[in-house]
Amino acid sequence: MSLTDRDKDVVWHPFTQMKTADSPLVITGAEGALLYDENDKSYIDCNSSWWVNVHGHCHPYIGKAIQDQFTQLDHVLLAGVTHPKVIELAEKVIDILPTGFSKVFYSDNGSTAVEVAIKMVMQYWYNKGIDKHRFLALDGAYHGDTFGAMSLGQRGYFNKPFESFFFEADFLDFPTKENYKATLDRAEKLFETGEFAGVIVEPLVQGSAGMRMYESNWLNELMALAKKHNVLFIFDEIMTGWGRTGELFAMNHCNDTPDIVCLSKGLTGGVLPLGLTVAKQHIYDAFLDEDTLKALLHGHSFTGNPLACAAGAASIDLFHEPQTRENIDFICNAHSLFKERLEQLNLPLKEVRQCGTIIAIEVETGESTSYFSSIRVDAIRHFLANGMLLRPLGNVIFLNPPYCISEEDLNTCYTQIEAFLTTI
Repeated sequence: MSLTDRDKDVVWHPFTQMKTADSPLVITGAEGALLYDENDKSYIDCNSSWWVNVHGHCHPYIGKAIQDQFTQLDHVLLAGVTHPKVIELAEKVIDILPTGFSKVFYSDNGSTAVEVAIKMVMQYWYNKGIDKHRFLALDGAYHGDTFGAMSLGQRGYFNKPFESFFFEADFLDFPTKENYKATLDRAEKLFETGEFAGVIVEPLVQGSAGMRMYESNWLNELMALAKKHNVLFIFDEIMTGWGRTGELFAMNHCNDTPDIVCLSKGLTGGVLPLGLTVAKQHIYDAFLDEDTLKALLHGHSFTGNPLACAAGAASIDLFHEPQTRENIDFICNAHSLFKERLEQLNLPLKEVRQCGTIIAIEVETGESTSYFSSIRVDAIRHFLANGMLLRPLGNVIFLNPPYCISEEDLNTCYTQIEAFLTTI
């Protein structure tokens, strides 16, 4: 029996309608920016395997770190126990974040990192005996697939069957040049109620909404309003962190920093699952008490797993290498030139957007942007046939490749995107 048939017998794939989906691509190997199928055909990993594989596949430095760790300690619980790698990774993360962050809470992935942040904010006010319970998020947000994270995400999208179970949240319109002041005015009116516990945003780029991008100045003003009205601020940097915006973190583009930041995806170089929720000292201090019930009573079986921590520490080492910075700059510059070229061609484009190593091409369909656009299926088939694993967000085709991608492979991506656009 083929691997495809065996897969169909036993595997339930994410974000997939199993009744109508094409057979899955069988990948049996990977190196650098390339994936290899069972027939040894290569595919450029155009979206870094769901935006996680920042340094490229099977990086020997990360592999050696995991192997070395496995010979010393594979796993141990983190409640009342610690180990060298969990300390080392926390120290390295605090060191590379902007000044002010001081405590790292470990979990397993992006959704759980956000879930922890939500609980931190809720319990922060609870521990202080202050009745603040409302949250503010942005229209079109995606923060994960656990119930707290879904409550602060776009309604009526992936989450319609579950909405009756969500806690209530308020949403600002996505910020644009046209509504810049109106959205901030509405935020201030909401904050003036004194009922808001926290705000959460995907800073500068909304991922699943179609790589929608907005200005850092708007975010600076929203943070200033939140601080003025004593509302806690969460940055969901699951996708925007680790160089994707051209800086190491999206917050590096801003004048101020949030109270809490959530990290995952590229944290381990895309090798092992790991999530971090990093808080400033005043958040942590609100949980210190003689009463155990005021502690953050949250955890996961694999919290702070030594192998994942070793991968994370090794990945951060690679971000200190000059070559990584050069690779990021190369992609940023190449995307900028490609954006200019696309805008000069007569193609069915609604908009071309770029932020750092992310470029998004929104195809004009005569309808609103939608994850469920039929263009998505046609695009996936076209790119697979031409040696590219690229999964558009509906009618938004985007590239965010591993930083090690070669100039030749990146140009192949550009050429095939143009070729596909001419078929529409």
